[in-house]
Amino acid sequence: MAMLLNSVRSSPVSPARALQYAARSLSTTTQLHAQAQAKSKKSLGRPGVKNIVLVEGVRTPFLLSGTAYADLMPHDLARAALQGLLHKTSLPKDAVDYIIYGTVIQEVKTSNVAREAALGAGFSDKIPAHTVTMACISSNQAMTSAVGLIAAGQCDAVVAGGVEFMSDVPIRHSRKMRKTMLSLNKAKTLGQRLSLIGSIRMAHLAPELPAVAEFSTAETMGHSADRLAAAFGVSRLEQDEFALRSHTLAKKAQDEGLLEDVVSFKVPGRDIVSKDNGIRPSSMEQMSKLKPAFVKPHGTVTAANSSFLTDGASAVLIMSEEKALAMGYKPKAYLRDFVYVSQDPKDQLLLGPGEGRLNMNDIDVFEFHEAFAGQIMANLKAMDSDWFAQTYMGRKAKVGTPPMDKFNLWGGSLSLGHPFGATGCRLVTTVAHRLKKEGGQFGLVAACAAGGQGHGMLVEAYPQ
Repeated sequence: MAMLLNSVRSSPVSPARALQYAARSLSTTTQLHAQAQAKSKKSLGRPGVKNIVLVEGVRTPFLLSGTAYADLMPHDLARAALQGLLHKTSLPKDAVDYIIYGTVIQEVKTSNVAREAALGAGFSDKIPAHTVTMACISSNQAMTSAVGLIAAGQCDAVVAGGVEFMSDVPIRHSRKMRKTMLSLNKAKTLGQRLSLIGSIRMAHLAPELPAVAEFSTAETMGHSADRLAAAFGVSRLEQDEFALRSHTLAKKAQDEGLLEDVVSFKVPGRDIVSKDNGIRPSSMEQMSKLKPAFVKPHGTVTAANSSFLTDGASAVLIMSEEKALAMGYKPKAYLRDFVYVSQDPKDQLLLGPGEGRLNMNDIDVFEFHEAFAGQIMANLKAMDSDWFAQTYMGRKAKVGTPPMDKFNLWGGSLSLGHPFGATGCRLVTTVAHRLKKEGGQFGLVAACAAGGQGHGMLVEAYPQ
């Protein structure tokens, strides 16, 4: 705790500033919070403010990296998600105003994967498309960018999505080798070329491998999750129990056909893939046998209570309500308020959800991104701590924890998988589907991301 306190005092983004950011949620007002607190169950729509809706959301099956998608490229998965969205909505391919995709580890051959995937899916080449990156909340950013375009009157219909492909990531030559190769390309004489070739040493041939680590601290998320769990007193047992819960609930949802956002994908040269393959309910006994994955030998984060490297893509159709109804669609949900927050990435890398500060009264459905079981449990403990609220959030009392009977009831990233750039759309689409299934009205999405950032979004069910 002392470590967290000291880091916040020296953090470039103070808790007070983070609170200001949270207060700037696009359409949230004091009046709206009062409505929620009063449990009025009235819509959060406001006269004169354009309603923006989620019409549909889909995703490819999320697969463990190195399995059925291993020979593809990122744009193949993104294209499949877009085609799945077109098929499910019967959307004319020229009816979209803009396409935005999120991704984290970019394939150099398709740096603007949004454009390549859109063209491959058959969208009109007149539709602009761009790619965004914001670590694990990249598709969240794609969606809120779409909301912004519609709110500003620039667009009426936007497709947003995300993709991540961990089966094949860019591996670079060392910097010295790259410099030599670039110089060779510019060399004009045989002597210059021979001199450059002669300067190459064995050490220059060592490749640079990508790492899921913070550039500013060189620390992996797993190390951060381990320290966060220790700071909040989250035990290995609690983490394993939560991970087992995630897999058990995901398996139940999968068996009952609740994961209706998944669209089948015919992998070239392979069979049709129709479901996530990382859902593997185990036992506490089996999980307890695993050794720490990051902080050895006494860490508590293991392969079993962490999200796994995943390949997958997602896509959602976002429209103004007026446009959606004019085209004959029945929207799934209103996209209401959203907020981004940021804090010190050293000791608070994964505390984004706990700092989101969206009011939880009247929330019927909670969908939090499960990067690590320890990260989720630490956030829940932070939300249930008066000390944390007073020290970091400028509040007199704790926010309180979400009821577990409303929390990630169809599994989460620990079990379903976590393609970095695609998870945000899965979260929002799941909220919409759960609200319909469970008869709720308001849903809250929260996710942490590399760089010590976090995102929260308030979703409202569309009247049935």
